[in-house]
Amino acid sequence: MGEEISAYIGKFEGQACEDLTGVYETIRAALPDEPERISWGMPTFGKNVIHFAGAKRHVGIYPGPRAVEHFAPTLDSMGYKHTKGAIQLPYGRVDLGLVTSIALWCRDHN
Repeated sequence: MGEEISAYIGKFEGQACEDLTGVYETIRAALPDEPERISWGMPTFGKNVIHFAGAKRHVGIYPGPRAVEHFAPTLDSMGYKHTKGAIQLPYGRVDLGLVTSIALWCRDHN
């Protein structure tokens, strides 16, 4: 984990820190060749392939509108809130298998 992303995740505590670390490690494993950096104030992989961020009650995943549209039926069935370009994964309910699927989809469609 790069220094910037480590510092970003280090601002969080408890379950939030655990879930953010899990999301980071999951995306890193799915996209091992993509460079990582902080962009728009959040951890980013590749040239804006996928972003994630911590919020008060959830991890925000920012895969873009096409990915959200593609995964909307799954997100709805799992009870995850989503908007046009963002997905909210509540702390303690982060499905890392879904995160892997979204990251791979983004890699293949961006």
